[in-house]
Amino acid sequence: MKKAIAVPALKAVYCPISKIDVHDIRQMYGIYSQYYERTSWDIFLRDLSKKTGAFLLSCPKEGRIVGFSTILVIDMVVQGEAARGVFSGDTIIEREYWGSRALQVAFYKFVVLEKLRHPRQSIYWLLISKGFKTYLLLANNFTTYYPNPEGKHDYLADVVDDYCQQMFAEYYDADSRILDFGTDYQCLKGDVAEITEKMCRDNQKIRFFEERNPDWRRGTELPCVGVLDFENLSKYVLKFANKAVSKGRRDAIQTAKPAFKAEVEPLHRTLAEITPLQRRA
Repeated sequence: MKKAIAVPALKAVYCPISKIDVHDIRQMYGIYSQYYERTSWDIFLRDLSKKTGAFLLSCPKEGRIVGFSTILVIDMVVQGEAARGVFSGDTIIEREYWGSRALQVAFYKFVVLEKLRHPRQSIYWLLISKGFKTYLLLANNFTTYYPNPEGKHDYLADVVDDYCQQMFAEYYDADSRILDFGTDYQCLKGDVAEITEKMCRDNQKIRFFEERNPDWRRGTELPCVGVLDFENLSKYVLKFANKAVSKGRRDAIQTAKPAFKAEVEPLHRTLAEITPLQRRA
């Protein structure tokens, strides 16, 4: 049996767009261009400029960026009520660092603080998925999300309609709830997130993703939404702490868990204190 290879310890921090320098942006594009077809520096820069900020994932040992995830925070109106959306744009991590949870730690801290700043507003995690791995980030970590393979939480379809009409009206098919940016849109390279027949047989969520977004290989996107309320955020941290070890990543996860606990436990305690008050409000 081969010995599991540990993922090097990584650091993830959130940076507003105005604080990301050209050197970092060039590193980000270097990673992006490894995994996407039909892209260019101009396309990447134009898309990045529309975002609020990005999580930069770096390897201190190597002194360079090895991944990133862009973020846009928007104001929304959902069913006549003011709400906020945290939209996740591109999320790319170099293959040799897959399995690190540093990015999840940073994202959790970000959304908890966003919720604490706006405790009485509904806050939603918005993401569009051209590959199954992005969809699984939602489906494996949230309990209240849409689209759902078990047909739950269909009321959230209205949230998907609202943000897609606000952000991507020209490309949104409201009947299929799919975003189609055209044949020249960036798509994942073939070896990055291929779906096999066995994967569909073995995993209901992957099968559901391909059924809902059958043209994902040419870059069509499945719009998704998760609820960022106190209850779901509390469940998220418990899921993270108890998640089964993925193949080949035991050492990395054992390193990540203590760091995760130290960084988010104060926020988690705050959630535990506020949630009962919110229910009585």
